Amino acid sequence: MISAMTPDLLVEKCVRLAERGNHGVLISGGCDEKGRLPWEKFIQAIKKVKGLTSLYISVHSGLIDYETALRLKEAGVDQALIDVIGDDDTYRDIYHVDFGVSEIMSSMESLQNANLPIIPHIVCGLHYGKIKGEKKAVEMIAQFDVEQVVIVSLMRIRGTPVETVNTPSAEEVAEIIAETRFKFPGTQISLGCARERGNTCMELLAIDAGVNRMVIPSEEAIRRAENYGLEIRYQRTCCSVSKGFSGKEWQS
Repeated sequence: MISAMTPDLLVEKCVRLAERGNHGVLISGGCDEKGRLPWEKFIQAIKKVKGLTSLYISVHSGLIDYETALRLKEAGVDQALIDVIGDDDTYRDIYHVDFGVSEIMSSMESLQNANLPIIPHIVCGLHYGKIKGEKKAVEMIAQFDVEQVVIVSLMRIRGTPVETVNTPSAEEVAEIIAETRFKFPGTQISLGCARERGNTCMELLAIDAGVNRMVIPSEEAIRRAENYGLEIRYQRTCCSVSKGFSGKEWQS
């Protein structure tokens, strides 16, 4: 991602991206030991970006209180992406926090009360490749009004404790997608970017299980969707972006 370590740099780089014809930005950053990002420092910069450009602004919210969520909404943030974990042990072991998933529930409540659209993400196999708590995460999300749910799958990342683990199978990921589809029959579900590349089986089963969106689909996945009579549209944005920037051709 593009580095913008100060508010002035954030404004400068966002304006430059807008001038180049980009649709929007995803603002992310590192968390402290409590899972929180330094939003206080950047809220006015985000508001300035909104005033100077028409960029669609998504944020990785991290854990967040109502007051901060409301200020982000007032600054012009369009949507908040948040990881939803359904198991306390997974949260503590992987995120190295000393609290449980009730903090995630509290953050989603803050976002919803601030009327800031929530785009929850579920990472299948987050607990060292094992499915543990993902269905509980779906139940947690079902307590909120969400525009979309994004499903991703653990990837082996070099130099980390998950470098050599067995990642979830295509069937396991599809089962979580199907569970999500049953809970959210009218909601957009995406197979996101964080997943094993080249796993065509996962893509095909994801379509069978009910996804509406997919990042970088294979030709086989596109043909499967076409064979089901689905309308194919292409969008050069993060899959979580709810605003329609799509067209019938990838170049549009």
